[in-house]
Formats: sequence, C-alpha cells, structure tokens
Amino acid sequence: MKQTKISMGMPITVEIIDSTDKQLLNDTFAFFRKVDNRYSTYKPDSEISRINNGLPRDRWSAEMKKVMQLCEATKQETNGYFDIKHQGKLDPSGLVKGWAIWEAAKQLRQHGLQNFYIEAGGDVQAMGLHAHNQPWTVGIRNPFDTSQIVKTLRIHNKGVATSGTYIRGQHIYTPNHSQAVSQGVQSLTVIADNIYEADRFATAAFAMGKEGIAFIEQRTGLEGYMIDDLGLATFTSGFKEYIHA
Repeated sequence: MKQTKISMGMPITVEIIDSTDKQLLNDTFAFFRKVDNRYSTYKPDSEISRINNGLPRDRWSAEMKKVMQLCEATKQETNGYFDIKHQGKLDPSGLVKGWAIWEAAKQLRQHGLQNFYIEAGGDVQAMGLHAHNQPWTVGIRNPFDTSQIVKTLRIHNKGVATSGTYIRGQHIYTPNHSQAVSQGVQSLTVIADNIYEADRFATAAFAMGKEGIAFIEQRTGLEGYMIDDLGLATFTSGFKEYIHA
C-alpha cells in the first residue's frame, strides 16, 4: 500500500510492502503533522516560533531539547558548516526532516515491518525490498532540468538525501555569514546507513562548496555524488556500488 500527502510543506510518500493495515499509514502521516506543528518556522504557534519569540529553555519540550542537542553535535562534527542560527533566529529544518523520516521509519520497524519506503521532499529512507523483491530504486535529479534523472541508485536499508538550491531555492547559508552559499555546487547527494545521517551531512557538505565531496569521502559510512555549476559530477570512491546499471 502506498500513499502521498502534503505535510511539512512538501509531498511525503509512504509505501509499505509488509502490511495492508491503513492505520500504519495514518499514524505515520500523523507523526509528520506533529513534527510540522512543533518545528515549522512558518507557523506562529509552533514551539520553534515560540522559542524564537523568547520562550525560555526551561519551558522547551524534552524532544526539542534533544533535537537542539543533535543540531549542536552536528555543528561540531562539521566544523561549524551546519549551523541552525541565522539572523538571530533558530531554524533546525536542515536536521529535522531527516530526523523525522528516520523516527517514522523506526516506528514502523517497531510494528515488525521490514520492507517499506518513506520519501519526503526528495529525501528517502528505504528499508528491505520493494514489491518485486528487489532493492528500492532512487533517482538523482538533474539540477539544471529536474525532469531528468542523471543517476538511478539501488538502495537497501539506506538513506539518501540531496541538498541543493533547485527544489526550494537558496536556503543554505555559510556559517557566521548571512550570505547564501554560492561556491560552484548545484547539488550534493549523500548515501548513509539512515536518512538522518544522510540529510544532516548533505546539508553541511553542500554549504562547504566544492570541498564538500571530500568531506563526505573522509567520513566512514557515507558516500556522495556532487554536481557542480558546469554540470560535472564528482563522486566518492564507494558510490559506484549503488549505481543501478
């Protein structure tokens, strides 16, 4: 069973192979709505909006404190290139999407599911196998023409995230600067053991410009694919094993 709904400002698709219980889909989309209601900077009554308007830390939810800790840890791991502070406000969206997808996947696994797929705004968690008992296929779009797929990947128990400006426009900024990133990179895709890892490091690596792919290469458990302003691709040493021939 498969369903797509708009949530968190983007289409989210959930496909479950192991079950026909529609309540599992309902619960998954309800979780994403809950995440949106807490972390959306566009909702004036969300917790993150109230924090940006002065809500003291001792009144933050336990979950918010945990997510903020994850954001700070990611900042340290990326030498400051992942930073949720911009113009005096906090915006954890660069981490929350991947975190939310992974949390939703863990909830499905707690129900005994092993074969399913969650995609939100181009970021994917693929568990097990699809209906034809094969690894899931994930496409990397051409940032210059999003109707084209430049690479098709075969994914099994992995997360895939792409960071770039072609979906939502420029939304990534270099640390300690208000200037948007413009360092010769159009998109950067990361494969990791889960979408949380893939998403946060894709965001940071994209902010690094052309040095980002080297950063991905150096981190254990990550593979990456970068497309630069000239349309040239650079990828990490282990990326080829995921390419669907």
